[in-house]
Amino acid sequence: MKNLKTSVLALSLLTLSFGCSDNKFLNVQPTGALSDDQLNTPANIEKQVIAAYSQLGNDVYFVPYTSMWPYGNVRSGDAYKGGNNTSDIDAFHFYETFSFNRVDIPNTDQLWFQLYIGVSRSNDALRRLNAVDMPNKAVRQGELRFLRGHFYFLLKELFGRVPYIDETIPTEQYPEVSNVALTNDQLWAKIADDFRFAVANLPETQPEIGRANKSAAQAYLAKTLLYQAYVQSDNHAVTSIDQTKLQEVLSLTNQVIATGKYSLNPDFATNFLTAGDNSPESVFAIQFSRNDGTPKGRTDRGNQLNYPMNPDYGCCGFHQPSQNLVNAFKTDPQGLPLFTTFNNSDLIKPSDFQTNTVDPRLDHTVGIPTHPYKYDPTFIFDDNSWLRDKNTYGVFMSMKENVLPSDPSFQKTPPFMSSSKNWTIIRFADVLLWKAEALIELNRATEALPIINQIRQRAQNSTARLKTSSGQPISNYKIGLYSAGQWNQQYAREALRFERRLEFALEGYRFFDLVRWGIAGDYLNAYFEKEKVKRLHLKDAHFTIGRDEYLPIPLNQINFSKGLYKQNPGW
Repeated sequence: MKNLKTSVLALSLLTLSFGCSDNKFLNVQPTGALSDDQLNTPANIEKQVIAAYSQLGNDVYFVPYTSMWPYGNVRSGDAYKGGNNTSDIDAFHFYETFSFNRVDIPNTDQLWFQLYIGVSRSNDALRRLNAVDMPNKAVRQGELRFLRGHFYFLLKELFGRVPYIDETIPTEQYPEVSNVALTNDQLWAKIADDFRFAVANLPETQPEIGRANKSAAQAYLAKTLLYQAYVQSDNHAVTSIDQTKLQEVLSLTNQVIATGKYSLNPDFATNFLTAGDNSPESVFAIQFSRNDGTPKGRTDRGNQLNYPMNPDYGCCGFHQPSQNLVNAFKTDPQGLPLFTTFNNSDLIKPSDFQTNTVDPRLDHTVGIPTHPYKYDPTFIFDDNSWLRDKNTYGVFMSMKENVLPSDPSFQKTPPFMSSSKNWTIIRFADVLLWKAEALIELNRATEALPIINQIRQRAQNSTARLKTSSGQPISNYKIGLYSAGQWNQQYAREALRFERRLEFALEGYRFFDLVRWGIAGDYLNAYFEKEKVKRLHLKDAHFTIGRDEYLPIPLNQINFSKGLYKQNPGW
Protein backbone atom coordinates (compact mmCIF):
# COMPACT_ATOMS: atom_id res chain seq x y z
CA MET A 1 0.00 0.00 0.00
CA LYS A 2 1.58 3.27 -1.08
CA ASN A 3 1.52 5.18 2.19
CA LEU A 4 0.58 2.36 4.49
CA LYS A 5 3.42 0.67 6.34
CA THR A 6 4.40 -2.42 4.36
CA SER A 7 5.95 -4.54 7.08
CA VAL A 8 4.62 -8.08 6.83
CA LEU A 9 4.26 -10.45 9.74
CA ALA A 10 6.38 -13.56 9.20
CA LEU A 11 4.91 -16.64 10.79
CA SER A 12 6.84 -19.93 11.12
CA LEU A 13 6.22 -23.21 12.89
CA LEU A 14 9.19 -25.17 14.15
CA THR A 15 8.71 -28.77 15.27
CA LEU A 16 11.54 -30.55 17.05
CA SER A 17 11.35 -34.31 17.41
CA PHE A 18 14.44 -35.84 18.91
CA GLY A 19 15.34 -37.41 22.23
CA CYS A 20 16.99 -35.42 25.04
CA SER A 21 17.69 -36.36 28.63
CA ASP A 22 17.17 -32.78 29.87
CA ASN A 23 13.39 -32.39 30.17
CA LYS A 24 13.78 -28.65 30.84
CA PHE A 25 14.84 -28.23 27.23
CA LEU A 26 11.35 -29.22 26.10
CA ASN A 27 9.86 -26.20 27.89
CA VAL A 28 12.05 -23.62 26.17
CA GLN A 29 10.39 -21.57 23.39
CA PRO A 30 12.19 -22.51 20.15
CA THR A 31 14.32 -19.73 18.67
CA GLY A 32 12.77 -18.21 15.54
CA ALA A 33 9.21 -19.28 16.35
CA LEU A 34 6.27 -17.22 17.58
CA SER A 35 3.72 -18.73 19.88
CA ASP A 36 0.06 -17.91 19.49
CA ASP A 37 0.14 -15.78 22.65
CA GLN A 38 3.16 -13.84 21.40
CA LEU A 39 1.14 -12.69 18.40
CA ASN A 40 -1.45 -11.08 20.66
CA THR A 41 0.37 -7.79 21.08
CA PRO A 42 -0.67 -4.41 19.67
CA ALA A 43 2.43 -4.27 17.45
CA ASN A 44 1.89 -7.72 15.97
CA ILE A 45 -1.85 -7.20 15.55
CA GLU A 46 -1.13 -4.01 13.59
CA LYS A 47 1.00 -6.13 11.27
CA GLN A 48 -1.82 -8.63 10.87
CA VAL A 49 -4.15 -5.81 9.83
CA ILE A 50 -1.61 -4.91 7.13
CA ALA A 51 -1.52 -8.57 6.08
CA ALA A 52 -5.31 -8.49 5.63
CA TYR A 53 -5.03 -5.34 3.49
CA SER A 54 -2.29 -6.96 1.41
CA GLN A 55 -4.63 -9.76 0.35
CA LEU A 56 -6.64 -7.19 -1.63
CA GLY A 57 -3.94 -7.31 -4.30
CA ASN A 58 -2.40 -10.74 -3.83
CA ASP A 59 -3.98 -12.22 -6.94
CA VAL A 60 -2.08 -13.73 -9.86
CA TYR A 61 -2.63 -13.70 -13.59
CA PHE A 62 -4.46 -17.04 -13.72
CA VAL A 63 -6.71 -16.22 -10.72
CA PRO A 64 -7.29 -12.45 -10.92
CA TYR A 65 -9.71 -10.81 -8.52
CA THR A 66 -8.64 -7.14 -8.52
CA SER A 67 -10.29 -5.97 -11.73
CA MET A 68 -12.35 -9.21 -11.95
CA TRP A 69 -11.90 -9.07 -15.70
CA PRO A 70 -12.51 -12.78 -16.56
CA TYR A 71 -15.69 -12.94 -14.47
CA GLY A 72 -17.18 -9.47 -14.89
CA ASN A 73 -16.09 -8.51 -18.41
CA VAL A 74 -15.45 -11.71 -20.37
CA ARG A 75 -18.65 -13.33 -19.08
CA SER A 76 -20.68 -10.22 -19.90
CA GLY A 77 -19.98 -9.96 -23.62
CA ASP A 78 -17.93 -6.79 -23.14
CA ALA A 79 -14.67 -8.64 -23.75
CA TYR A 80 -13.23 -11.78 -25.29
CA LYS A 81 -10.71 -13.85 -23.38
CA GLY A 82 -7.90 -13.07 -25.83
CA GLY A 83 -4.45 -14.59 -25.61
CA ASN A 84 -2.91 -17.04 -28.05
CA ASN A 85 -5.97 -19.25 -28.67
CA THR A 86 -8.89 -20.80 -26.83
CA SER A 87 -6.61 -23.22 -24.95
CA ASP A 88 -4.41 -20.43 -23.56
CA ILE A 89 -5.66 -20.44 -19.93
CA ASP A 90 -8.65 -22.45 -21.09
CA ALA A 91 -10.57 -21.80 -17.86
CA PHE A 92 -11.26 -18.27 -19.09
CA HIS A 93 -12.57 -19.71 -22.37
CA PHE A 94 -14.92 -21.95 -20.39
CA TYR A 95 -16.16 -18.93 -18.43
CA GLU A 96 -16.69 -16.97 -21.65
CA THR A 97 -18.72 -19.63 -23.42
CA PHE A 98 -20.61 -20.92 -20.34
CA SER A 99 -21.52 -24.17 -22.10
CA PHE A 100 -18.02 -25.55 -21.50
CA ASN A 101 -17.78 -24.50 -17.85
CA ARG A 102 -17.30 -27.32 -15.32
CA VAL A 103 -17.28 -27.91 -11.57
CA ASP A 104 -13.69 -29.21 -11.54
CA ILE A 105 -11.80 -26.30 -13.14
CA PRO A 106 -8.72 -25.65 -10.97
CA ASN A 107 -8.83 -21.88 -11.49
CA THR A 108 -12.32 -21.70 -9.98
CA ASP A 109 -11.16 -23.65 -6.95
CA GLN A 110 -8.10 -21.41 -6.58
CA LEU A 111 -10.27 -18.30 -6.83
CA TRP A 112 -12.43 -19.59 -3.95
CA PHE A 113 -9.29 -20.39 -1.94
CA GLN A 114 -7.63 -17.01 -2.50
CA LEU A 115 -10.72 -15.05 -1.46
CA TYR A 116 -11.08 -17.16 1.68
CA ILE A 117 -7.47 -16.32 2.54
CA GLY A 118 -8.70 -12.71 2.72
CA VAL A 119 -11.55 -13.80 5.00
CA SER A 120 -9.16 -15.86 7.13
CA ARG A 121 -6.64 -13.05 7.58
CA SER A 122 -9.41 -10.67 8.59
CA ASN A 123 -10.91 -13.18 11.02
CA ASP A 124 -7.61 -14.09 12.65
CA ALA A 125 -6.67 -10.45 13.18
CA LEU A 126 -10.16 -9.71 14.55
CA ARG A 127 -10.01 -12.63 16.97
CA ARG A 128 -6.76 -11.35 18.42
CA LEU A 129 -7.82 -7.72 18.34
CA ASN A 130 -11.06 -8.42 20.19
CA ALA A 131 -9.09 -9.92 23.08
CA VAL A 132 -6.68 -7.04 23.77
CA ASP A 133 -6.76 -3.38 24.63
CA MET A 134 -4.82 -1.14 22.26
CA PRO A 135 -4.97 2.30 20.68
CA ASN A 136 -7.40 2.66 17.77
CA LYS A 137 -8.96 -0.71 18.60
CA ALA A 138 -12.42 0.16 17.28
CA VAL A 139 -10.95 1.72 14.13
CA ARG A 140 -8.90 -1.37 13.37
CA GLN A 141 -11.95 -3.56 14.01
CA GLY A 142 -13.84 -1.41 11.54
CA GLU A 143 -11.10 -1.78 8.93
CA LEU A 144 -10.97 -5.55 9.31
CA ARG A 145 -14.72 -5.91 9.04
CA PHE A 146 -14.65 -3.67 5.95
CA LEU A 147 -12.03 -5.95 4.41
CA ARG A 148 -13.93 -9.10 5.36
CA GLY A 149 -17.07 -7.58 3.87
CA HIS A 150 -15.18 -6.95 0.64
CA PHE A 151 -13.96 -10.54 0.33
CA TYR A 152 -17.39 -11.95 1.15
CA PHE A 153 -19.00 -9.56 -1.35
CA LEU A 154 -16.77 -10.98 -4.11
CA LEU A 155 -17.50 -14.55 -3.01
CA LYS A 156 -21.24 -13.82 -2.94
CA GLU A 157 -21.43 -12.26 -6.40
CA LEU A 158 -19.24 -15.01 -7.89
CA PHE A 159 -20.63 -18.14 -6.23
CA GLY A 160 -24.03 -17.17 -4.82
CA ARG A 161 -24.15 -19.38 -1.71
CA VAL A 162 -20.95 -19.66 0.32
CA PRO A 163 -20.14 -20.72 3.90
CA TYR A 164 -20.09 -17.71 6.22
CA ILE A 165 -17.40 -17.95 8.89
CA ASP A 166 -16.53 -15.10 11.22
CA GLU A 167 -14.00 -14.69 14.04
CA THR A 168 -16.37 -16.10 16.67
CA ILE A 169 -16.46 -19.60 15.15
CA PRO A 170 -13.70 -21.88 16.48
CA THR A 171 -11.48 -23.45 13.85
CA GLU A 172 -12.56 -26.95 14.82
CA GLN A 173 -16.16 -26.02 13.90
CA TYR A 174 -15.33 -24.93 10.35
CA PRO A 175 -16.17 -28.38 8.92
CA GLU A 176 -19.69 -27.97 10.33
CA VAL A 177 -20.51 -24.72 8.48
CA SER A 178 -22.55 -25.32 5.34
CA ASN A 179 -22.67 -23.03 2.32
CA VAL A 180 -26.49 -23.17 2.47
CA ALA A 181 -26.87 -22.54 6.20
CA LEU A 182 -27.93 -18.97 5.33
CA THR A 183 -30.52 -17.96 2.77
CA ASN A 184 -29.55 -15.62 -0.05
CA ASP A 185 -31.00 -12.68 1.87
CA GLN A 186 -29.39 -13.70 5.17
CA LEU A 187 -25.96 -13.93 3.54
CA TRP A 188 -26.33 -10.43 2.09
CA ALA A 189 -27.37 -9.24 5.55
CA LYS A 190 -24.21 -10.70 7.11
CA ILE A 191 -22.07 -8.87 4.57
CA ALA A 192 -24.04 -5.67 5.17
CA ASP A 193 -23.50 -6.05 8.92
CA ASP A 194 -19.73 -5.89 8.44
CA PHE A 195 -20.05 -2.64 6.51
CA ARG A 196 -22.53 -1.26 9.07
CA PHE A 197 -19.98 -1.89 11.81
CA ALA A 198 -17.32 -0.21 9.68
CA VAL A 199 -19.56 2.82 9.15
CA ALA A 200 -20.08 3.14 12.91
CA ASN A 201 -16.39 2.82 13.82
CA LEU A 202 -14.26 4.24 11.02
CA PRO A 203 -13.19 7.90 11.00
CA GLU A 204 -14.07 10.36 8.27
CA THR A 205 -10.39 10.64 7.38
CA GLN A 206 -7.54 8.18 7.93
CA PRO A 207 -3.99 9.37 8.64
CA GLU A 208 -2.60 6.91 6.07
CA ILE A 209 -3.76 6.74 2.47
CA GLY A 210 -5.16 3.34 1.60
CA ARG A 211 -7.00 2.61 4.84
CA ALA A 212 -10.76 2.38 4.60
CA ASN A 213 -12.67 5.35 6.03
CA LYS A 214 -16.30 5.99 6.97
CA SER A 215 -17.30 7.13 3.48
CA ALA A 216 -15.78 4.04 1.86
CA ALA A 217 -17.80 1.88 4.26
CA GLN A 218 -21.00 3.85 3.54
CA ALA A 219 -20.43 3.43 -0.19
CA TYR A 220 -19.74 -0.29 0.06
CA LEU A 221 -22.80 -0.73 2.28
CA ALA A 222 -24.88 1.09 -0.35
CA LYS A 223 -23.56 -1.27 -3.03
CA THR A 224 -24.34 -4.32 -0.89
CA LEU A 225 -27.89 -3.16 -0.19
CA LEU A 226 -28.45 -2.35 -3.86
CA TYR A 227 -27.53 -5.92 -4.78
CA GLN A 228 -29.64 -7.29 -1.93
CA ALA A 229 -32.61 -5.17 -3.03
CA TYR A 230 -33.03 -7.27 -6.19
CA VAL A 231 -34.67 -10.27 -4.52
CA GLN A 232 -33.75 -13.58 -6.17
CA SER A 233 -35.51 -16.93 -6.16
CA ASP A 234 -33.62 -20.18 -5.53
CA ASN A 235 -33.11 -20.38 -9.31
CA HIS A 236 -31.63 -16.86 -9.45
CA ALA A 237 -34.65 -15.17 -11.03
CA VAL A 238 -35.32 -11.62 -9.79
CA THR A 239 -38.77 -11.73 -8.24
CA SER A 240 -39.08 -8.23 -6.72
CA ILE A 241 -37.15 -5.12 -5.74
CA ASP A 242 -37.04 -4.22 -2.05
CA GLN A 243 -38.05 -0.56 -1.78
CA THR A 244 -36.83 -0.28 1.82
CA LYS A 245 -33.34 -1.31 0.77
CA LEU A 246 -33.42 1.24 -2.04
CA GLN A 247 -34.33 3.97 0.43
CA GLU A 248 -31.28 3.09 2.49
CA VAL A 249 -29.11 3.10 -0.64
CA LEU A 250 -30.37 6.60 -1.32
CA SER A 251 -29.62 7.73 2.23
CA LEU A 252 -26.10 6.26 2.20
CA THR A 253 -25.12 7.68 -1.18
CA ASN A 254 -26.41 11.08 -0.09
CA GLN A 255 -24.22 10.89 3.01
CA VAL A 256 -21.12 10.15 0.92
CA ILE A 257 -21.95 13.00 -1.46
CA ALA A 258 -22.61 15.39 1.44
CA THR A 259 -19.07 15.00 2.81
CA GLY A 260 -17.82 17.14 -0.07
CA LYS A 261 -14.62 15.07 -0.15
CA TYR A 262 -15.39 13.34 -3.43
CA SER A 263 -16.06 14.57 -6.94
CA LEU A 264 -15.80 13.48 -10.54
CA ASN A 265 -12.37 14.13 -11.99
CA PRO A 266 -12.79 16.83 -14.66
CA ASP A 267 -11.13 14.50 -17.19
CA PHE A 268 -12.28 10.88 -17.34
CA ALA A 269 -8.68 9.88 -18.20
CA THR A 270 -7.42 10.79 -14.73
CA ASN A 271 -9.07 7.69 -13.28
CA PHE A 272 -6.81 5.44 -15.33
CA LEU A 273 -3.47 7.22 -15.02
CA THR A 274 -0.86 6.71 -12.31
CA ALA A 275 -0.89 10.46 -11.74
CA GLY A 276 -4.57 10.13 -10.81
CA ASP A 277 -4.05 7.64 -7.98
CA ASN A 278 -6.09 8.57 -4.89
CA SER A 279 -7.80 11.43 -6.73
CA PRO A 280 -11.08 12.94 -5.45
CA GLU A 281 -13.00 10.35 -7.50
CA SER A 282 -11.34 7.43 -5.70
CA VAL A 283 -13.52 6.34 -2.77
CA PHE A 284 -11.55 3.15 -2.12
CA ALA A 285 -8.65 1.69 -4.08
CA ILE A 286 -6.11 -1.11 -3.91
CA GLN A 287 -2.71 0.48 -3.34
CA PHE A 288 0.17 -1.05 -5.29
CA SER A 289 3.87 -0.18 -5.07
CA ARG A 290 7.28 -0.79 -6.62
CA ASN A 291 10.84 -0.10 -5.49
CA ASP A 292 9.57 -0.78 -1.98
CA GLY A 293 12.32 -3.09 -0.77
CA THR A 294 10.66 -6.30 -1.94
CA PRO A 295 12.16 -8.32 -4.84
CA LYS A 296 9.46 -7.52 -7.39
CA GLY A 297 7.38 -4.88 -5.68
CA ARG A 298 3.70 -4.99 -4.75
CA THR A 299 2.55 -4.53 -8.33
CA ASP A 300 -0.73 -5.37 -10.05
CA ARG A 301 -0.36 -9.05 -10.95
CA GLY A 302 -4.05 -9.63 -11.68
CA ASN A 303 -3.85 -7.61 -14.91
CA GLN A 304 -0.45 -8.89 -16.04
CA LEU A 305 -1.80 -10.67 -19.12
CA ASN A 306 -3.64 -7.69 -20.52
CA TYR A 307 -0.94 -5.74 -22.36
CA PRO A 308 -0.56 -5.76 -26.16
CA MET A 309 2.11 -7.86 -27.85
CA ASN A 310 4.22 -5.03 -29.28
CA PRO A 311 7.99 -4.97 -28.46
CA ASP A 312 7.60 -2.36 -25.71
CA TYR A 313 5.44 -4.79 -23.77
CA GLY A 314 5.89 -8.27 -25.23
CA CYS A 315 3.01 -10.15 -23.66
CA CYS A 316 0.23 -11.38 -23.51
CA GLY A 317 -2.79 -10.06 -25.44
CA PHE A 318 -5.62 -11.11 -23.09
CA HIS A 319 -8.82 -9.18 -22.29
CA GLN A 320 -9.77 -7.95 -25.74
CA PRO A 321 -12.85 -5.69 -26.03
CA SER A 322 -15.69 -7.27 -27.97
CA GLN A 323 -17.02 -5.86 -31.20
CA ASN A 324 -20.36 -5.47 -29.45
CA LEU A 325 -18.82 -3.24 -26.78
CA VAL A 326 -17.03 -1.06 -29.34
CA ASN A 327 -20.28 -0.63 -31.27
CA ALA A 328 -22.09 0.38 -28.07
CA PHE A 329 -20.15 3.67 -27.99
CA LYS A 330 -21.90 4.93 -31.16
CA THR A 331 -24.16 7.93 -30.72
CA ASP A 332 -27.14 9.30 -32.64
CA PRO A 333 -27.40 12.82 -34.17
CA GLN A 334 -28.19 14.21 -30.70
CA GLY A 335 -25.18 12.45 -29.21
CA LEU A 336 -27.29 9.91 -27.30
CA PRO A 337 -26.75 6.12 -27.21
CA LEU A 338 -28.35 3.89 -29.82
CA PHE A 339 -30.05 1.57 -27.35
CA THR A 340 -31.46 -0.94 -29.83
CA THR A 341 -29.58 -0.33 -33.11
CA PHE A 342 -25.95 0.20 -32.07
CA ASN A 343 -24.97 -3.32 -33.14
CA ASN A 344 -26.53 -3.17 -36.60
CA SER A 345 -23.13 -2.33 -38.10
CA ASP A 346 -19.54 -2.60 -36.92
CA LEU A 347 -16.98 0.04 -36.07
CA ILE A 348 -13.79 -1.58 -37.30
CA LYS A 349 -12.06 0.27 -40.16
CA PRO A 350 -10.24 3.54 -39.36
CA SER A 351 -12.80 5.44 -41.43
CA ASP A 352 -15.67 4.01 -39.35
CA PHE A 353 -14.57 6.13 -36.38
CA GLN A 354 -14.89 9.26 -38.50
CA THR A 355 -18.11 8.55 -40.40
CA ASN A 356 -19.91 7.57 -37.19
CA THR A 357 -20.16 9.71 -34.08
CA VAL A 358 -18.96 8.12 -30.85
CA ASP A 359 -18.89 8.70 -27.12
CA PRO A 360 -15.37 9.93 -26.13
CA ARG A 361 -15.15 7.19 -23.49
CA LEU A 362 -14.48 4.77 -26.36
CA ASP A 363 -10.90 6.04 -26.82
CA HIS A 364 -10.33 6.09 -23.06
CA THR A 365 -11.32 2.42 -22.85
CA VAL A 366 -10.33 0.61 -26.06
CA GLY A 367 -7.03 0.36 -27.90
CA ILE A 368 -7.93 0.74 -31.58
CA PRO A 369 -5.66 0.18 -34.63
CA THR A 370 -4.24 3.46 -36.05
CA HIS A 371 -5.26 5.34 -32.86
CA PRO A 372 -2.78 6.57 -30.23
CA TYR A 373 -2.53 4.16 -27.31
CA LYS A 374 -2.97 5.43 -23.76
CA TYR A 375 -2.91 9.13 -24.69
CA ASP A 376 0.54 9.12 -26.38
CA PRO A 377 0.08 10.52 -29.91
CA THR A 378 3.39 8.98 -31.01
CA PHE A 379 2.55 5.49 -29.69
CA ILE A 380 0.23 4.18 -32.41
CA PHE A 381 -1.69 0.92 -32.12
CA ASP A 382 -0.64 -1.35 -35.01
CA ASP A 383 -2.88 -4.35 -35.60
CA ASN A 384 -0.12 -6.08 -37.59
CA SER A 385 2.33 -6.29 -34.69
CA TRP A 386 0.39 -5.58 -31.48
CA LEU A 387 -2.09 -8.45 -31.58
CA ARG A 388 -1.57 -12.08 -30.70
CA ASP A 389 -4.51 -13.86 -32.36
CA LYS A 390 -6.63 -11.35 -34.23
CA ASN A 391 -8.22 -14.08 -36.36
CA THR A 392 -9.88 -15.43 -33.21
CA TYR A 393 -10.30 -12.38 -31.01
CA GLY A 394 -10.37 -9.35 -33.30
CA VAL A 395 -8.28 -6.19 -33.35
CA PHE A 396 -9.06 -4.28 -30.14
CA MET A 397 -7.23 -4.19 -26.80
CA SER A 398 -8.17 -3.03 -23.32
CA MET A 399 -6.49 0.10 -21.91
CA LYS A 400 -7.88 1.20 -18.54
CA GLU A 401 -5.76 -1.20 -16.48
CA ASN A 402 -2.56 -0.58 -18.47
CA VAL A 403 0.12 2.09 -18.46
CA LEU A 404 2.62 3.31 -21.03
CA PRO A 405 6.05 1.66 -21.03
CA SER A 406 7.47 5.08 -20.12
CA ASP A 407 5.19 5.45 -17.09
CA PRO A 408 7.06 5.57 -13.75
CA SER A 409 4.75 2.87 -12.37
CA PHE A 410 5.51 0.40 -15.19
CA GLN A 411 7.48 -2.70 -14.32
CA LYS A 412 8.32 -5.80 -16.29
CA THR A 413 7.95 -9.03 -14.35
CA PRO A 414 9.16 -11.37 -17.10
CA PRO A 415 7.49 -12.68 -19.09
CA PHE A 416 4.65 -10.39 -17.99
CA MET A 417 3.99 -6.68 -17.56
CA SER A 418 2.87 -4.99 -14.40
CA SER A 419 2.52 -1.59 -12.76
CA SER A 420 2.05 0.01 -9.37
CA LYS A 421 -0.92 2.05 -10.57
CA ASN A 422 -3.88 1.76 -8.19
CA TRP A 423 -6.90 -0.31 -9.00
CA THR A 424 -9.97 1.56 -7.79
CA ILE A 425 -12.69 -0.61 -6.27
CA ILE A 426 -15.23 2.21 -5.78
CA ARG A 427 -15.26 5.38 -7.88
CA PHE A 428 -17.43 8.36 -7.01
CA ALA A 429 -19.13 7.89 -10.39
CA ASP A 430 -20.36 4.56 -9.02
CA VAL A 431 -21.84 6.27 -5.96
CA LEU A 432 -23.69 8.73 -8.21
CA LEU A 433 -25.09 6.03 -10.46
CA TRP A 434 -26.14 3.85 -7.49
CA LYS A 435 -28.11 6.85 -6.29
CA ALA A 436 -29.62 7.34 -9.74
CA GLU A 437 -30.57 3.66 -9.96
CA ALA A 438 -32.25 3.73 -6.56
CA LEU A 439 -34.21 6.84 -7.54
CA ILE A 440 -35.37 5.26 -10.80
CA GLU A 441 -36.53 2.05 -9.10
CA LEU A 442 -38.29 4.17 -6.44
CA ASN A 443 -40.23 5.77 -9.32
CA ARG A 444 -38.42 9.08 -8.85
CA ALA A 445 -36.79 9.04 -12.28
CA THR A 446 -36.93 12.83 -12.68
CA GLU A 447 -34.44 13.19 -9.83
CA ALA A 448 -32.05 10.76 -11.54
CA LEU A 449 -31.90 12.78 -14.77
CA PRO A 450 -29.37 15.43 -13.63
CA ILE A 451 -27.16 12.74 -12.07
CA ILE A 452 -26.86 10.76 -15.29
CA ASN A 453 -26.36 13.97 -17.23
CA GLN A 454 -23.57 14.92 -14.81
CA ILE A 455 -21.73 11.72 -15.75
CA ARG A 456 -22.30 12.39 -19.45
CA GLN A 457 -21.23 16.01 -19.14
CA ARG A 458 -17.89 14.88 -17.70
CA ALA A 459 -17.46 12.49 -20.64
CA GLN A 460 -18.29 15.35 -23.02
CA ASN A 461 -15.49 17.41 -21.47
CA SER A 462 -12.92 14.59 -21.55
CA THR A 463 -11.37 14.99 -25.00
CA ALA A 464 -8.22 17.01 -24.28
CA ARG A 465 -6.01 13.91 -24.26
CA LEU A 466 -7.76 12.33 -27.24
CA LYS A 467 -5.71 14.02 -29.97
CA THR A 468 -3.51 12.89 -32.84
CA SER A 469 0.04 14.22 -33.20
CA SER A 470 -1.37 17.02 -35.36
CA GLY A 471 -3.84 18.02 -32.63
CA GLN A 472 -6.95 16.61 -34.31
CA PRO A 473 -9.57 14.54 -32.45
CA ILE A 474 -8.81 10.83 -32.73
CA SER A 475 -12.44 9.94 -33.48
CA ASN A 476 -15.61 11.86 -34.35
CA TYR A 477 -16.88 12.66 -30.86
CA LYS A 478 -20.45 13.63 -30.14
CA ILE A 479 -22.13 13.10 -26.81
CA GLY A 480 -25.31 14.82 -25.68
CA LEU A 481 -27.39 15.09 -22.54
CA TYR A 482 -30.80 13.56 -21.97
CA SER A 483 -33.80 15.89 -22.04
CA ALA A 484 -36.71 15.89 -19.61
CA GLY A 485 -39.26 15.46 -22.39
CA GLN A 486 -38.47 11.81 -23.08
CA TRP A 487 -37.70 10.87 -19.47
CA ASN A 488 -39.97 8.32 -17.76
CA GLN A 489 -39.18 5.35 -15.56
CA GLN A 490 -38.80 2.81 -18.36
CA TYR A 491 -36.64 5.09 -20.51
CA ALA A 492 -34.60 6.19 -17.48
CA ARG A 493 -33.95 2.58 -16.49
CA GLU A 494 -32.64 1.82 -19.99
CA ALA A 495 -30.51 4.97 -19.96
CA LEU A 496 -29.07 4.16 -16.53
CA ARG A 497 -28.15 0.62 -17.51
CA PHE A 498 -26.53 1.76 -20.74
CA GLU A 499 -24.67 4.51 -18.90
CA ARG A 500 -23.22 2.03 -16.45
CA ARG A 501 -21.97 -0.05 -19.38
CA LEU A 502 -20.19 2.89 -21.02
CA GLU A 503 -18.84 4.50 -17.85
CA PHE A 504 -17.48 1.30 -16.29
CA ALA A 505 -16.66 -0.68 -19.43
CA LEU A 506 -13.92 -3.26 -18.75
CA GLU A 507 -13.72 -2.39 -15.03
CA GLY A 508 -15.19 -5.74 -13.96
CA TYR A 509 -18.83 -4.95 -13.12
CA ARG A 510 -20.96 -5.64 -16.18
CA PHE A 511 -21.82 -9.32 -15.69
CA PHE A 512 -22.79 -8.78 -12.06
CA ASP A 513 -25.04 -5.88 -13.07
CA LEU A 514 -26.80 -8.12 -15.58
CA VAL A 515 -27.35 -10.81 -12.94
CA ARG A 516 -28.75 -8.50 -10.27
CA TRP A 517 -31.09 -6.89 -12.81
CA GLY A 518 -32.30 -10.40 -13.73
CA ILE A 519 -31.56 -10.03 -17.46
CA ALA A 520 -28.25 -11.93 -17.87
CA GLY A 521 -29.62 -14.98 -19.68
CA ASP A 522 -31.73 -13.25 -22.30
CA TYR A 523 -29.12 -10.56 -22.85
CA LEU A 524 -26.19 -12.93 -23.32
CA ASN A 525 -27.98 -15.44 -25.52
CA ALA A 526 -29.01 -12.60 -27.83
CA TYR A 527 -25.38 -11.43 -27.79
CA PHE A 528 -24.09 -14.91 -28.65
CA GLU A 529 -26.59 -15.31 -31.48
CA LYS A 530 -25.08 -12.36 -33.35
CA GLU A 531 -21.50 -12.41 -32.10
CA LYS A 532 -20.84 -16.07 -32.92
CA VAL A 533 -21.07 -15.18 -36.62
CA LYS A 534 -18.13 -12.78 -36.15
CA ARG A 535 -16.16 -14.82 -33.60
CA LEU A 536 -16.10 -18.55 -34.25
CA HIS A 537 -14.81 -19.33 -30.77
CA LEU A 538 -18.34 -18.45 -29.57
CA LYS A 539 -20.15 -20.83 -31.93
CA ASP A 540 -21.14 -23.21 -29.09
CA ALA A 541 -21.61 -20.56 -26.41
CA HIS A 542 -24.89 -20.60 -24.52
CA PHE A 543 -26.09 -19.21 -21.20
CA THR A 544 -28.30 -21.60 -19.23
CA ILE A 545 -30.79 -19.53 -17.24
CA GLY A 546 -31.03 -20.65 -13.63
CA ARG A 547 -27.49 -22.06 -13.67
CA ASP A 548 -24.95 -19.70 -15.19
CA GLU A 549 -25.72 -16.67 -13.06
CA TYR A 550 -23.10 -18.05 -10.65
CA LEU A 551 -19.97 -20.13 -10.90
CA PRO A 552 -20.30 -23.69 -9.63
CA ILE A 553 -19.16 -24.48 -6.11
CA PRO A 554 -15.72 -26.02 -6.83
CA LEU A 555 -15.83 -29.80 -6.72
CA ASN A 556 -12.70 -29.83 -4.55
CA GLN A 557 -14.51 -27.77 -1.92
CA ILE A 558 -17.51 -30.10 -1.92
CA ASN A 559 -15.15 -33.05 -1.51
CA PHE A 560 -13.19 -31.34 1.26
CA SER A 561 -16.45 -30.68 3.10
CA LYS A 562 -17.37 -34.38 2.77
CA GLY A 563 -20.54 -33.42 0.96
CA LEU A 564 -21.66 -30.76 3.44
CA TYR A 565 -21.44 -28.05 0.78
CA LYS A 566 -24.29 -28.17 -1.72
CA GLN A 567 -23.79 -27.51 -5.41
CA ASN A 568 -25.45 -24.51 -7.05
CA PRO A 569 -28.61 -25.22 -9.10
CA GLY A 570 -28.09 -26.74 -12.51
CA TRP A 571 -24.53 -27.98 -12.03
